[in-house]
Amino acid sequence: MTYKFDFVKKRKIYFLISGILILIAIGSLVIQGLNLGIDFVSGTRLDLQFTKQVDLEKARDALKDLGYEQPNVRLGGDQNNIVIFRLDRKIEKKEVDQISQKLTEMFQNKPTVQEQTVDPIVGKEIAKNAFYALLIASVGIVIYIAFRFEYRFAIAAILTLAHDAFLTVGLFSVLQLEVDLTFVAAILTIVGYSINDTIVIFDRIRENMDRSQPKTWDELVQLVNASISQTLVRSINTVLTVLFGAVALMFLGGESIRNFSLALFFGLIFGAYSSIFLASQIWIGFKWKAMQKEKEDRSREPVVAE
Repeated sequence: MTYKFDFVKKRKIYFLISGILILIAIGSLVIQGLNLGIDFVSGTRLDLQFTKQVDLEKARDALKDLGYEQPNVRLGGDQNNIVIFRLDRKIEKKEVDQISQKLTEMFQNKPTVQEQTVDPIVGKEIAKNAFYALLIASVGIVIYIAFRFEYRFAIAAILTLAHDAFLTVGLFSVLQLEVDLTFVAAILTIVGYSINDTIVIFDRIRENMDRSQPKTWDELVQLVNASISQTLVRSINTVLTVLFGAVALMFLGGESIRNFSLALFFGLIFGAYSSIFLASQIWIGFKWKAMQKEKEDRSREPVVAE
């Protein structure tokens, strides 16, 4: 088996990079938390879309004039022409009209108003169902890989899936991007892509294992490096193809799926990285320990005299 790059030799560097990124994500989640969307925290969200760019501070001042002391407001849209205002309660139509009128006076431009209200019970149910969806998907993946290959592959796969999903969540925390239902859909898409790419590499490792039956560490390293090299072009072509679609969604899909596109874009990068540089490197550690244990067990077996 031949290969051009030693993917296993620098595995500690890859683990270190991932460890640093995970620590940054944990720090951000502890300090800043997630910017949960209206789907999860309940309340009302108003999107007031203007025909030209607006000033965030002026919008905030206008809302303060109406009695909202610390308004949760930000800008959206390709030209920062959408004022996004969130309240942790249901808003009355009279209030909506007052806000629209005030901002119309401020910017000399009447906005198009879109209102979204989520009941607290519904918000909790959505959050619970999102968690269950991710849990069921992960468990199903582990069961499939454990039966299709071996449990060591399943452990490596679930660790890399958790890595991809957590880094995507951490990135949204760092950038304080809104987490809504489309984000959950993106995470599920990332999980599906990442496991597909990982399984392709694992399947090639399994095929090469059946052919060569490595007995030393160097032989095992050679097998893993060759397996990754043999599937590398396919992995790169797949991720590039999907990334082009994610970029197109970012620029052409509109504000409503912008966060989905961003989560998908970065999640795909994390997924490609973990499939090539982490999954097999985690597996080889487990496999080598198992091979050593089997060797020790055989050496302890009593010799039967003929």
